[in-house]
Amino acid sequence: MPNVTRLWINQGALIIAAFLLTACSDKPSPADSVTAPVAEKISFTVTSPHGDRDDPYYWLRDDAREAAEVIAYLEAENAYYDSYRAGYAELTATIEQEVLSRIAQDDASVPYVRGDYSYSQRYEAGKEYPIYVRTHIAEGTEQVILDVNKLADGKNFMQVSNLQISPNQQLLAYMVDTTGRRQYELHVRDLNTGFDYEEKLVGLSAAIAWAKDNETLFVIENDPQTLLSTRVMKYKVGAPVDSAKLVYENTDTSFYMWVNNTTDGDYIVINLSATVSDEMLVLSADQADGEFQVIAPRERHFSYTADHIDGRWIIRTDWNAPNYQIMQVATEALGDKANWQPIVAHDDAVFIQDMVVFKDYLALNERRDGLRLIRILPWQDMAATTIIATDESAYVASFEVNVEQDTQVLRYAYSSLTTPRTVYAYNMASAEQEVLKRAPVPNFDASLYETTRTWATARDGVKVPVTLLYRKGTPFDGSAPLYQYAYGSYGSSSDPSFRSTIFSLVDRGFVYAIAHIRGGQEMGRHWYEDGKLLNKINTFTDYIDVTEHLVNQRYVAADKVFGMGGSAGGLLMGAVANMAPEKYRGLMAHVPFVDVVTTMLDESIPLTTNEFDEWGNPKQKEYYDYMLSYSPYDQVSKQGYPAILVTTGLHDSQVQYFEPAKWVAKLRAHKTDANPLMFKTNMTAGHGGASGRFSRLKEIAEEYAFILNLLNQE
Repeated sequence: MPNVTRLWINQGALIIAAFLLTACSDKPSPADSVTAPVAEKISFTVTSPHGDRDDPYYWLRDDAREAAEVIAYLEAENAYYDSYRAGYAELTATIEQEVLSRIAQDDASVPYVRGDYSYSQRYEAGKEYPIYVRTHIAEGTEQVILDVNKLADGKNFMQVSNLQISPNQQLLAYMVDTTGRRQYELHVRDLNTGFDYEEKLVGLSAAIAWAKDNETLFVIENDPQTLLSTRVMKYKVGAPVDSAKLVYENTDTSFYMWVNNTTDGDYIVINLSATVSDEMLVLSADQADGEFQVIAPRERHFSYTADHIDGRWIIRTDWNAPNYQIMQVATEALGDKANWQPIVAHDDAVFIQDMVVFKDYLALNERRDGLRLIRILPWQDMAATTIIATDESAYVASFEVNVEQDTQVLRYAYSSLTTPRTVYAYNMASAEQEVLKRAPVPNFDASLYETTRTWATARDGVKVPVTLLYRKGTPFDGSAPLYQYAYGSYGSSSDPSFRSTIFSLVDRGFVYAIAHIRGGQEMGRHWYEDGKLLNKINTFTDYIDVTEHLVNQRYVAADKVFGMGGSAGGLLMGAVANMAPEKYRGLMAHVPFVDVVTTMLDESIPLTTNEFDEWGNPKQKEYYDYMLSYSPYDQVSKQGYPAILVTTGLHDSQVQYFEPAKWVAKLRAHKTDANPLMFKTNMTAGHGGASGRFSRLKEIAEEYAFILNLLNQE
């Protein structure tokens, strides 16, 4: 905890009353009996090479998450929110029942075959967590290999990640997080006995790779403070934890690191990835004690991924190809990208998102005109391509689990805003396909809804795609309320996939809009480049311009516009709140990244150094000034703001809880309106919120009820 907190303690201000001295101007609900917390201001200087800034709420940062005054403030905010929402508790309960009623409580995934078994996961009625099972194909007997509900018993948070079966299918390695901070513990289970080994490595990322000896695992240690993935360790199952050996150390803090196996299981891969470059090191899975070999050395502005099949590596790369191309290289020619040979050429109009490699085919997941689709190319005749067709105007098709290379069947998932997630088996030879499963959605009738696309003209003339969902018969006369979502960072695209919860708003007359703003990659790599670094403002103005388009075209009412975003999308909400508060009735900012400059100046904060190529390095004046110009926390001013609901998790490792806490405190001190400003901290969760499936749905119901209550007050 910084020294400023010790000063705070010495000043004798530990009691919660220090935060409750005055009420803010928030409009209370009829049941409100608690005044809004007003955080004490304590001067703290944030230094930089380009000038110092005073941050009076810096004391809210407590890296240990145990300072009494900080916990008291967060609990006071929670109490204030609880008091406010008590005024519409019945509405919240109604929405909660609706969203739960559209969930199949006993759902199961489509099994996939690996070796002698088919693997799947299922949920049982009333249970929060999945149960992982496998069935012996020849004998037809089912075995529960992991019941996460049992692991979660007595715990406030439970996240199990990256289950990996050993090559002989006798051992299960998996990662467990019980805080939400994404610091994992390695567990290994003997599937013959059903018991876990006593030895458990801790402080890891979720990455796992198996060697073919069925006893050697490769995992990654995280730095305990920055959470950066730093050291690849080799570990023998059942050996003392201190016997794990270092096999690779990453000293460049701008790179993330991951380990996995190639699809064919023949290689262990160390993946290093920064915003603008990648590097992959590979080791034969038959040679656990061998040396890793680089596929191609890292270079700035050179990205690639690769998979292995039949002695060659198929590579997706942006080398001389901003939208990516596909190349190949023989295993014996690894080490120099000059040896790579082109397979699929670059296309200015098509962004290659992903690939799956088969013995006779190459499958590509591409983006064309903002839509995500699948193209099949036979190795024997790469010109004879096939695009898997659909008749919907807005949709997303993506790869499902494909673990076999020697097959003619591709599994993929398809959905749209009106079509629940559907898993297909597509025969790449005959072009025939069958539905393996369509996600069951109780109390849902697709015929009642419509989805379409429209294009908003941004202020610089760029056309921005927008996907809309609405109930048939919704009048486009300027009377409908709007729920507008966007993300717009890291090249992450907001696909129009099915979301069962949203119908609680759509059934009440809302138009649901996904704004495919710059900063994502919906329209290709340039779409991302035009929404990052010194172009970041485009992300925010695109969002505002989409709102204006939907209002001007009379899709929605100007005084009933609600926006939502999370994480970097929460940054979007914060920027929009400062730039165009009059255009929104309410904004929902979940785990929002709102203190951009201070966070990016502090390399001890998790993920900071990895993100310089996304936001800029504020140690350079050009980036410092630009980031400061939009940082939501820094740009809060005395003006009216819309109603705002802010959520965070105390143990969030992606966006630390103190960013939204400081932002809310500053908003309370500056805003001149009477609109509610609510802040909820989940005291047992991290970046992803509550870990159980029903708990997450309850959080969504709370958000929707907040919105609907605002409309009911008009």
